Amino acid sequence: MKKYLLFFILSLFTLLVKAQIQSVVLQNYFNDFQKAQLTLQVLHQEKKYAEEEQLLLTYIKKLEEVSLSEKEQKDYKNLIAGVKASMNYNLACVRALQNKKKEAIVALEKAVTLGYDDYRQVKTDKDLVNIHKEKKFVALLQKLKAFDKLALLQQSGAYQKEQADTLPHFTYQAANDPSLVQVRNYFKLDSVVETGDELSKIFKLLHFVHNNIVHDGGNYALCEFDAIDIYNYHKATKKGVNCRHLAITLNEMYLAMGIPSRYITCMPKNPDDSDCHVINSVYSSQLEKWIWIDPTNNAYVKDEKGNLLSIAEIRERLIHNKPLVLNEDANWNNQEKQTKETYLENYMAKNLYWFSCPLQSQFNSESRFRKTETPFVALLPTGFVKPKGKEKYITNDPDYFWQKPVMMTNDK
Repeated sequence: MKKYLLFFILSLFTLLVKAQIQSVVLQNYFNDFQKAQLTLQVLHQEKKYAEEEQLLLTYIKKLEEVSLSEKEQKDYKNLIAGVKASMNYNLACVRALQNKKKEAIVALEKAVTLGYDDYRQVKTDKDLVNIHKEKKFVALLQKLKAFDKLALLQQSGAYQKEQADTLPHFTYQAANDPSLVQVRNYFKLDSVVETGDELSKIFKLLHFVHNNIVHDGGNYALCEFDAIDIYNYHKATKKGVNCRHLAITLNEMYLAMGIPSRYITCMPKNPDDSDCHVINSVYSSQLEKWIWIDPTNNAYVKDEKGNLLSIAEIRERLIHNKPLVLNEDANWNNQEKQTKETYLENYMAKNLYWFSCPLQSQFNSESRFRKTETPFVALLPTGFVKPKGKEKYITNDPDYFWQKPVMMTNDK
């Protein structure tokens, strides 16, 4: 149940942003609930489960009483179902902790009926231990097994080599571009990385972003999407930013230091799943390969021999059940340690079904306030048809998508 309130609030706001429709009534409800979540977290930490249960029930009832127009009901149908499912799941947890077995099962059944399908969370959540032996719990777990995120990834279609001559090359902005020079000077990046080899610089920049900008996946920041504006927004408002903003920030810092990098949107199979995760794919000339870098979770991954792995390699190893070693200091907001099981085998296994990224890796590739012409490229497994989106180019060829980088020149 860790971070449970945070997780579903984040997905709700992601859906609101995607829908691009403002519902004042729902926004008021979410704003109210965001304030209540702090109280809920304290109650949970202090093991005041009865009070926590009552507060959850209050907000479940409030959501039922929210008055929406016919159009809003249609536009926010999936969002509302997701909220209710998550709330009932958390209600099941808090009831199980009070040993209210029958009531906990009822809430869990309702959550599943409303669409809650996180098999591994239900299976491993310590808050549900008291109902593990209940026949209905065993039956529900078996039902959810069909939705196991790792199993879905393992069942994905293979990739396919293609004739890529007609597809454009990925490009990486030169470090002497004036905008990137400004990034380098503004953050004093030479002082951040100090001395050391390329890998040392890659990790120092990762830690710098992770430790200086808080993550809040529910906040679609009201700022321009570049490293300087994102950082200043966080410092001025004290609000966190989402995973995309963190990856954009780190991406521009890598480019500013002459290190090829892209920010990759890692996507789930389910088109109704609003949650994705954005990380960096950074090219190490020292290793002659791409490596996985996640500023949200201060994370990188190695194999059993200590070799750093790329996004493509991690996906392949998850599919074939090969060993993965997450760095010991991987964490969320310097508050909660990440584990291989929760981070890779559950959360990222869901979000490694297909990928999307800009064709040009550069300063301010995306904008909060203006239309940009940056084309996007998607890498899909064969047999999968992705939802309609911003991707101009589609490929099934990983060799094309993960091609060796060529840095642009900026002759003066």
